[in-house]
Amino acid sequence: MAVPLKKIDDYRWEIPISYKEGMRVPGIIYTDEALLKMIVADQSIEQVANGAFLPGILKASLAMPDMHFGYGLPIGGVVATDINEGVVSPGGTGYDINCGVRLVRSNLLLKDIKDRIKELVNNLYSEIPSGVGSKGKINLSRQEEMELLIKGARWAVERGHGTKEDLEHTEAGGCLSGADPDKVSDRAYERGKRQSGTLGSGNHFLEIQYVDEIYDKKAASIMDIEKGSITVMIHSGSRGFGHQVCTDYLEVMETAIDKYGIKLPDRQLACAPINSPEGQDYLSAMRAAANYAWANRQFLMVWTRDVFMKTLSLSSKDLGMDLIYDVAHNIVKIEDHIVNGKKKKVAVHRKGATRAFPPEHPETPSVYKEIGQPVIIPGDMGRASYILVGTQRAMDETFGSTCHGAGRCLSRHAAIKATKGRAIHRELEEKGIYCRAAGRETLREEFPEAYKDVTEVVNVVHNAGISKKVARLKPLGVIKG
Repeated sequence: MAVPLKKIDDYRWEIPISYKEGMRVPGIIYTDEALLKMIVADQSIEQVANGAFLPGILKASLAMPDMHFGYGLPIGGVVATDINEGVVSPGGTGYDINCGVRLVRSNLLLKDIKDRIKELVNNLYSEIPSGVGSKGKINLSRQEEMELLIKGARWAVERGHGTKEDLEHTEAGGCLSGADPDKVSDRAYERGKRQSGTLGSGNHFLEIQYVDEIYDKKAASIMDIEKGSITVMIHSGSRGFGHQVCTDYLEVMETAIDKYGIKLPDRQLACAPINSPEGQDYLSAMRAAANYAWANRQFLMVWTRDVFMKTLSLSSKDLGMDLIYDVAHNIVKIEDHIVNGKKKKVAVHRKGATRAFPPEHPETPSVYKEIGQPVIIPGDMGRASYILVGTQRAMDETFGSTCHGAGRCLSRHAAIKATKGRAIHRELEEKGIYCRAAGRETLREEFPEAYKDVTEVVNVVHNAGISKKVARLKPLGVIKG
């Protein structure tokens, strides 16, 4: 049966609470008419409705315009649960825990490096481990890995990989407190042992870009970017480590829903009360995986800086490669939000969604207090990416959340089928984008048309008021796993 959708306005659609008996709250989808046609093509709207069954869910089961079918919740889903009466769900968080994006500015302009993009991309490809099962330069003992899981990006900085300013420009300072390495399986340790400081595969990438358009001059100035500025975007997560943590705790939660008598329309949303032993153990392990991911992106950024310095024979000061911000996707955060006029502590599950905190929020870094937290939205490797800032409306409506990317519109299998006989690397080069990848099949899986147009997605969240456009970034060169 088709899900009945009620149009609230041009950018919001409601799944009524009456759609399925057992829904505790309505579903709210942020989209426009054009993107909605793509969204109804899979079962992701049904997943939004299923999310509304989670015990302790507050306000609504939310989804962003980049939403598509995932495990449990759709990718692009946001669910907040009451910390005392609610549950925590690995399927509402995602397999690649703290998959996220960091954006680096520089003193370089397009005219400075347009003739050296191939050289830079080739050198980055040589220095940044990427691809399925890739192994990094960081080989940790069990004790060192446990310390990294507790400290996150701080662990890397304490060992000379970056600066305290990097931490100040990272969500949560690059570290979630409450991580417990003892709640992580031996298999997760084994998978993570040699993958710290690796890009990974699939949709993960490192991209050299330039600022093509400025929409908010004041915010761009505070971020220290201008038209023609060179930026670098890094998209990676917790690699096999986080994937294993999710896998392990999905098994735990399968037992927990029966133990606690939780009724769900889809067992992929398996969960446990936040205050239960199972809920607390998952949060402790999830935080460890989130910290692993922040350390991972910290290493990748430092090595990227080194490649630029060596390739261009520039000092760190002349290069000026400073972190604008690092945002997390696929994470559960305990946050304060106003619900029904009262301040509450809630567990916000952002699965393929980005935090979008407003100006003056306590967790917005001091340098961005005036404009709001930077929101980094990658597109596909052939079109564009965007910088936005968070808004008060996001706090009021979406627990301070917005979209996280363009969102797939073709599965990887469908993308391979659609690109039969095509040379994607040549097509990109004809657009002036130089690409290196671990395999040609990766490029075919990730070809631009496999994704929604990021401009359409960003326009929805901008027009809906849950984040505000600052600048558009165009790709020049990319390395893919």
